[in-house]
Amino acid sequence: MVLKIYNTQARRKEVFIPLEKGKVKIYVCGVTPYDLSHVGHARSYVAFDVIRRVFEYLGYKVTYVQNFTDVDDKIIARAKKEGIDPLALSQRYIGEYFKDMDALGVKRADSYPCVSEKIPEIIHMVAALIEKGVAYEVDGDVYLDVSKKKDYGKLSAQPIEELKAGARIRLDEKKRSPLDFALWKKAKPDEISWPSPWGEGRPGWHIECSVMSMELLGSTLDIHGGGQDLIFPHHENEIAQSESYSGRPFVRYWLHNGLVTVEGQKMSKSLGNFITIRELLTRHDPHALRFFLLSAHYRHPLDFSERALEDANKGLKRIQTTIFNIKNAMTYASNKGDDSFRGKINSAKKDFLQALCDDFNIPGAIATLFTFTREINAYVAENPGKADLEDALEILRELTGVLGLSFKEEAPELVKGLIEEIIQIRVGFREKKDYEASDNIRERLLSLGISIEDRRQGTVWRFIVSSESQL
Repeated sequence: MVLKIYNTQARRKEVFIPLEKGKVKIYVCGVTPYDLSHVGHARSYVAFDVIRRVFEYLGYKVTYVQNFTDVDDKIIARAKKEGIDPLALSQRYIGEYFKDMDALGVKRADSYPCVSEKIPEIIHMVAALIEKGVAYEVDGDVYLDVSKKKDYGKLSAQPIEELKAGARIRLDEKKRSPLDFALWKKAKPDEISWPSPWGEGRPGWHIECSVMSMELLGSTLDIHGGGQDLIFPHHENEIAQSESYSGRPFVRYWLHNGLVTVEGQKMSKSLGNFITIRELLTRHDPHALRFFLLSAHYRHPLDFSERALEDANKGLKRIQTTIFNIKNAMTYASNKGDDSFRGKINSAKKDFLQALCDDFNIPGAIATLFTFTREINAYVAENPGKADLEDALEILRELTGVLGLSFKEEAPELVKGLIEEIIQIRVGFREKKDYEASDNIRERLLSLGISIEDRRQGTVWRFIVSSESQL
């Protein structure tokens, strides 16, 4: 099946062709660790986690790199306020980031480079850009001369003259053009800095990603990802400095995830709707939060609300309940097979993969899962075959695993035991021909989301997928 992905730079879906057959190199911009990560971060890293898993599912060997911007104005300002070393502050919040992402089931990257660890490499690249005549130094600051990059603006699809019109130069800047950007920043008093050929200073924001990505993945990347808010200026500037340095195309496919709003409004601390992952995890299951984050196409905006998260939790329970039903039905299933149901198993896998190969259409893949669970539950309600159920469960495990979802496979023993005891009480009423009491028990169980059926081999039961009951 052909994988097509939307390339931001091309502004269309393109067939994915890796630089090296069977391998894919992915770089995703990481957080600036000066505070706890928020739901917007969760949206981005869960989305790219699934994109990575899809490539692995398709048989690619993936090398995945994500940086930490551990030197930044916000880090320096907060460290001064707390009276601690800036790198100590960033290390603290890097640790908190991992706690949140581990809870959400985000796989660890192959490498997490930090700016502070790559200062010599950054200085080397800045010096090389000056030597090439595409960067210049003014009183300890070094800027990239954007006029030397004739196709600047190709990622954001904006002509350079329009970009200049919208840009401004601060009074304290000495750059030649509004669009020129800092590669190296002269140190301010009492600010973390490193020695360089241009004096004490620290890297500009954009240079770090070019240095770290090219060092770890090569001069041309298969995929570079991040939020849509990074398209300009960050990713545009990465292209300018990287291609000026190497003389080669920097990225083959640019992928950008949509941003998170909160009940239709931009998330911000000033509006009082800023939500950290840690806060959400105190009152919601991390699996439900992950499922919510996958509910919209990765390129589209995602609107957060408690109602939306509750709906995601219900959807998750539909799959969980189906797994319980399969495991329970295996205890009484026959040895027969059903060709029609096996056809549905094969279709589920095909349709799921087809959705994912259409620019990682995760909501489409989830819709396939829901269709499959309905078909499984209908089959369970009949006279299912054990081998069919085993295969259905295996495929369900496989497909949910691609989305990074995991489920309990057995209902709690207490729940199962109580249901079995109630069924035995009902059997006693039936033996006494007290059908009114028997029917009352059936109706009461049904109201609790448990369907029972009397068959020749005995009474069997299953959970009803729409049940709201907590299992």
